[in-house]
Amino acid sequence: MSASIQSEPDQLATELCSPLPTERVLFTYAMNAIAFGLTGLALIPLLSILWEILVRGISGLKSDMFVKAVIDNGFGNAILGTIIMVLIGGILSIPTGIMTGIFLAEFSQTNPITGLVRFISSILTGVPSIVVGVFAYGVIVLVTKGFSAIAGGFALAVIMLPVIILTTEESLKLIPISQRLASAALGGTRFQTIFRIVVTAAIPGITTGILLAVARAAGETAPLIFTALFSLDWSEGFLSPTASLPVLIFNLYNDPDPEKSQLVWTTSIVLLGLILSVSILSRLVIRQRRIN
Repeated sequence: MSASIQSEPDQLATELCSPLPTERVLFTYAMNAIAFGLTGLALIPLLSILWEILVRGISGLKSDMFVKAVIDNGFGNAILGTIIMVLIGGILSIPTGIMTGIFLAEFSQTNPITGLVRFISSILTGVPSIVVGVFAYGVIVLVTKGFSAIAGGFALAVIMLPVIILTTEESLKLIPISQRLASAALGGTRFQTIFRIVVTAAIPGITTGILLAVARAAGETAPLIFTALFSLDWSEGFLSPTASLPVLIFNLYNDPDPEKSQLVWTTSIVLLGLILSVSILSRLVIRQRRIN
């Protein structure tokens, strides 16, 4: 009896250490080859676009273009306008999105409207950006009777909001229930548990969602056409038409002037670099979160 019991682990170890059948090995190699081939096929359009932009735009990139307006064959005012409108959108959407995410994650069992809020947030993620632009046009531009950076920032805030809400909710749900119970056992109130324990632990995930929302908003074109319009020179204020990098590319792409055509390709490099920098920053935040 003991000999048979001892032989079973030996047989199992022998089976685990024995080489795979030839058919299994060939199948594994074939699946790996297909996966790598399809990955390379998917990368071809992306790499071709990046290569085309770099080849056409890098020759026209000059340092003084960052401080000149479009009218002077630069894109400094477009960079500033993009940053201003993304900041306005962040100011409007980040606090609202975080508080709504906390509401959905922490009060979903006690409030009947959480399902409706979550459903609306999910719907907003799929709304076309041009529809958001039309909405912002009706809410801000028609009321103020003018295109402005504030209207553009409002449109970007609507685009950023559902991303921040959903990522905040998911980040809070990943915090173990044991941390909440430990805080309550030590005498912490619900407010202290949520904001000092749960939200603090979820900050890396929340930050990642904010950065992803910023990266998406920075590349939007359609909402800004309906709200901020465009300006060839430096903006006169928050209540005047404001230039942005995506709209610059849209407006000048078909311009017959060779200098403007070159400016479009160079601006594309700057816009890609801006979005890529934000995306890399979000990846670094995710990596740091996993390490912690």
